[in-house]
Amino acid sequence: MFKLMERRGLYFAISLLFMLPGIVYMAWSLATKGHLLPLSIDYTGGTLWEVRFSEPQQAVDVRKVFTDAGYNDTAAFTIADERTIQLKLKTIDAAEKERLQAALEAQFGTFEERSYRSIGPTIGGEVSQAAIIAVAIASLLILAYLAFAFRQVSHPVRFGICAVVALVHDVLVTLSFVCIMNLLFGWEIDALFLTAILTVIGYSVNDTIVVFDRIRENYRRYRNEDLAAIANRSIIETAPRSLGTGMTSMLTLVAILALGGATLQQFVAVLIVGMVSGTYSSIFNATALLVAWEEKSLLHRDSTLTPTSNGQAALA
Repeated sequence: MFKLMERRGLYFAISLLFMLPGIVYMAWSLATKGHLLPLSIDYTGGTLWEVRFSEPQQAVDVRKVFTDAGYNDTAAFTIADERTIQLKLKTIDAAEKERLQAALEAQFGTFEERSYRSIGPTIGGEVSQAAIIAVAIASLLILAYLAFAFRQVSHPVRFGICAVVALVHDVLVTLSFVCIMNLLFGWEIDALFLTAILTVIGYSVNDTIVVFDRIRENYRRYRNEDLAAIANRSIIETAPRSLGTGMTSMLTLVAILALGGATLQQFVAVLIVGMVSGTYSSIFNATALLVAWEEKSLLHRDSTLTPTSNGQAALA
């Protein structure tokens, strides 16, 4: 039997290592910029610019002109026909607009400006606040559900709390990834990021419940084993299922990342990181934290604990 839970200190250290860049970035951003995260024009507002070229153009090619100029959060869409492109970017002044016009003409020739106006944020503070409240309520419901579902096992509330901690871990790891990419490539949090985070949360909780459910089943079969041994056994038994599900999802996402175009790359990359984190946290965070709580030791088993207090919980 692999002694996975006995190495939980290493797992917690790895998680902290991946969360720390995001925590440091948010603290630095709050101190220097007045906000925690790098927000795109979906949250801050910007400019809507519609142009019509003399020849059909690909939206991705037009967008590249703006990204090369430093506007990495620019969104480009083809409307009406392939000659008309709608661009959404941060607010720019007259001089910057002229510079971008010159870059577009150098690349695609003369064009007609159909419209140019300022727009408000598509995702305001109310929507963001509602999403945070929804996640908080969902976390409480997850905790309540797991406490009820595992009511025949000692300390059922612990299962729910550990699942929620794993959920928070995955959100922080994903935010950390975006913060690093913001420093390297200018990525910002847009409307699709919120969708990706909610997807990651659902995936993480589902994977955690699979492992916890096997722990509950093994309580019946191995009454003489402590929680660490049962957790080790349960992880080994569920690992093929968790890894298989993760790999099939990953193959699809990698294909989209490679072939889906620039507008989807950030969204898919966030999903990939979140799902990898969700698989990791279900095994090495949620379960390890459950064992640590039972053994009253974050890093290793306390040798003074008796077998009964070390997790020998019989079903009612």
